[in-house]
This record gives sequence, C-alpha cells and structure tokens, in this order.
Amino acid sequence: MIKQTTSKITQERIQRYLEEGKRFDDRKLNEFRELSIETGVSKNAEGSAKVKLGKTEVLVGVKMNIGTPYSDSPNKGNMMVNAELLPLSSPRFEKGPPKFSAIELARVIDRGIREYKFIDFEKLCIKEGEKVWTVFIDIYSINDDGNLLDAAGIGAVAALRDAKIPKYDEKKEMVLFGELTNKKLSVKKDFPVSITFHKIGKNIIVDPTREEEDVSEARVTIGSSKGIISSMQKGEPVALEIEEFEKILDMLEKTWDNIFKKIEKVVK
Repeated sequence: MIKQTTSKITQERIQRYLEEGKRFDDRKLNEFRELSIETGVSKNAEGSAKVKLGKTEVLVGVKMNIGTPYSDSPNKGNMMVNAELLPLSSPRFEKGPPKFSAIELARVIDRGIREYKFIDFEKLCIKEGEKVWTVFIDIYSINDDGNLLDAAGIGAVAALRDAKIPKYDEKKEMVLFGELTNKKLSVKKDFPVSITFHKIGKNIIVDPTREEEDVSEARVTIGSSKGIISSMQKGEPVALEIEEFEKILDMLEKTWDNIFKKIEKVVK
C-alpha cells in the first residue's frame, strides 16, 4: 500500500498562509470546523455516538461486561479504550495489529476520561473483590481529514453519556447482551473536552485538517472542564517554548467554551 503524504508545495503554502493569519478554509486559528454529533447509532452497543468534525468522522461504541477488579481497587469497575484506524478511512492506515498512532489515540482518550474521573467506577462494583462491570470504549475511524484525537474524545464522552447498563442474570451469572436496563451509566454532570493544539512555525492552531497536521511540528492535547485541566499529552518531537505554552493556555478557555456549548446541546 502506498502511503499518501501532503506535497511539499502545499506544506509551504500552509505555512505562508498561517504567517498571514489565514487558513485554506477561511477559519480563524482557534476555530473548529462544523461539528455534528449523533448518539444511539448502534443497536448492539450499550452506548454509541457518531461524530463528524468537518470531513473527519469517527464512530464510538461502549460495551459492558463482567470482569474481575484490580487488586488495588477491589470496589471499582474497570475501563479499557481501543482504537482502530481503518484503511477505509485513509490510505495511510493498514490492516493488522494496532500501530503507534492507534495506540496513542486510545491512551490519550483513556487519560482524558480517567483523570477527570468522568465515570463513577465505584458504582460499577457488583461484589467487592470479585465481580465488577468493565466498560469497553471502542473507537473506529470512518474518515480521516485531520484531528481524529479531538473527534474521538468528543465521541467517547457522547457514547458514555448514551450508555445504559445491560441486564445481568444473577442466578446464571451472565450478562444478557442485547437487553438493557433503564439505568444509565453513572457519569458526572459536567464532562471533559479534549482540545489538541498544534504548532506550525510561530503559530498555534486547533482542529487541523489532514494537510495541516502533516505540517505540524508539535502538538499538545489538553483535557479540561470549566477551567479545570485534568489531563495533558504532548506529541511530536519539537519542544514548545514557555511563551508558546502560555499562548496555548490563553487560547484554551475561549476555544473550550465555544466547543463545549456545541457538545452540551447533544450530551447534557
């Protein structure tokens, strides 16, 4: 399979445009593309969401099963996040075991949810030390036009909000898959939103297209809610100067408020 890359001419044009404060699609540097969120898209999942961010599209499903708690948290449920970057979404992705980009995406989403304590894991305990619910979050790329990280983060929150606890037969000790209770998965009223900032030259931008991501020299994903930062993940080899990071924090509040309102309309 031939992996596509953005041409050098396009990369130079992007850098030149950004120096003038412009982007190819006329957005501001701190402006997201059009966002749409649809929940309940899967009949087989306990919770699900489809997110479109510009042309980027992801599908997120939540499944639950019975598992054994970890020894250091005998009264808490578990969570696992998996990401599959499907070849149908981009010729850059190949079949086979998860590559670094898929593993990193899953870990960033996991950290954003876990560190914010979005899920009440104690309420997932069935029998302390023996039996708890495990929450599986599966992320699938449908189309990659840049910024899968933020699209997946939004999808994970929306799918968790949509999730209901499946029925459990205590006598047979088995989950009745396909049969849901009316009990929602216990999550916080507020929710974390992950925003990834990219450094291109002397500029900082959000929600890059695929071409802009190819030019990105450094990125940092910040998970926060209403001014409280709960997680942070640095990516790419180039370092961020203190002044650049201060600029990112200045951009965070305004950018977060704008995207939060769009998400809240769907997942509140």
